[in-house]
Amino acid sequence: MKRLISIIMIALLIITVSAGCQSENQVNSEGEMPDSSEKISVVTTIFPQYDFTRQIAGDMAEVTMLLKPGAESHSFEPTPQDIIKIQSCDVFIYVGGENDEWVDSILDSVDQSNIKIIKLLDCVDVLGEEIIEGMEAHDHEDHEDHENQEGHEEHGVEYDEHVWTSPQNAVTITNVIRDVLCFVDTPNAEAYTANALKYAEQLNQLDAEFKDVVEHANRKTIVFGDRFPLRYFTEAYGLDYWAAFPGCSTESEPSAATIAYLADKIKTEKIPVVFQIELSSGNVAQSIAEATGAKAMTFHSCHNLSKTDFENGATYLSLMEKNVKALKEALN
Repeated sequence: MKRLISIIMIALLIITVSAGCQSENQVNSEGEMPDSSEKISVVTTIFPQYDFTRQIAGDMAEVTMLLKPGAESHSFEPTPQDIIKIQSCDVFIYVGGENDEWVDSILDSVDQSNIKIIKLLDCVDVLGEEIIEGMEAHDHEDHEDHENQEGHEEHGVEYDEHVWTSPQNAVTITNVIRDVLCFVDTPNAEAYTANALKYAEQLNQLDAEFKDVVEHANRKTIVFGDRFPLRYFTEAYGLDYWAAFPGCSTESEPSAATIAYLADKIKTEKIPVVFQIELSSGNVAQSIAEATGAKAMTFHSCHNLSKTDFENGATYLSLMEKNVKALKEALN
């Protein structure tokens, strides 16, 4: 199905590219050529790279996020307008991996000579997605589309895609974005560099806060009655975890055996909090909480955010600061 969608999207792109080229050479309504001093255009697929970019670019670039706030990222399908935005932007930033397979088909069909592309999985050391004891098996629905194991690794299927959940990874990613913006928009390079330096200081402070929480914690284990898109986070701070599903699972209803397993872990280790991720129904975490007396809380993976949070100006930093408080309660 995904392959069919990609083919349809590529066909639409071929139609729109020629139309776009014609419009670029047309004069405006006053008989003048388009203004060449326009802000650069940056298109991002999801919230983390969108927020990283706007922190560095400020008002010097037009930054677009394709995934709408509140939407489920794992089932995202690009519209023809999305494809036009990608084809006409100066910088395109995406994650890579299984959920971004649609991107590869689009990029293969456009002229990349005028677009700088950043793939987050290429910015940092990646970790394999993990199936731990008690967790529901991950069903990669597109395995049949790949011919062999090597193909899986090439397309990122076996890698955990949520690289931004480690603040230090966020620093590395923002430095890559800074360098690309400086290259594309040299006149504003000094401002981009200054903004990136300030933002890196804030990310390092966030990292220090998490380290302090873990250092003074009574335990080192967290439980998620949900998907677990935080492997980079737990690796960064030496935490253990139990969860219902791996991060990119398309499932949302675990078996009774999985729920019982997580509940038993909470009771045995006297863990005070069971987490759910943002935009989740929270049903599984709530069920476990009711069975164990643990408190159900939200931990933000920052993959996306609610429309309300977005409109209220939430950022990666503000959401992760909420995680600092939630983690402290969970580990004590």
